[in-house]
Amino acid sequence: MALLPILVYPDPRLHTVAKPVQAVDARIRALVADMLETMYDASGIGLAATQVDVHERVIVIDTSEERNQPMVLINPEITWASAEKQVGDEGCLSVPGIYDGVERSSSIKVQALDEQGQSREVAAEGLLAVCIQHEMDHLRGKVFVEYLSPLKRNRIKSKMLKARRETERA
Repeated sequence: MALLPILVYPDPRLHTVAKPVQAVDARIRALVADMLETMYDASGIGLAATQVDVHERVIVIDTSEERNQPMVLINPEITWASAEKQVGDEGCLSVPGIYDGVERSSSIKVQALDEQGQSREVAAEGLLAVCIQHEMDHLRGKVFVEYLSPLKRNRIKSKMLKARRETERA
């Protein structure tokens, strides 16, 4: 297993649309293991392959308090979403230190493959539903800040670019 570098907004690679995984094989299982290690190391609750510059439809999530219930979703598709919405503060490992309100469906059902290539359906609500929707946005090349006003998005972009310049100087 290895820690993978996480792309930081406004990196243009974050806007790449992920392609479906053709086969759940040893390469994909190794990617899943590396993504889980990377997500836990970064204290995140979700990570999409797009964020580690792999443009395939793979998501890892763990919203458990103990951080011991990893969920793997390969080629996920939302099959149902509640009409009821909720606004919650979201953050993102690709937009460190930034949190803002995003409206999402309160409950969803997702069809996906697990790391063994087995089909599964997940019914999710609350934080898990939000996390799945957030990570699926990454697979479509969308970062949560794109739900915010242009003014907020530009401020965040400037802040991220400034932080990158300061890191490069150090």
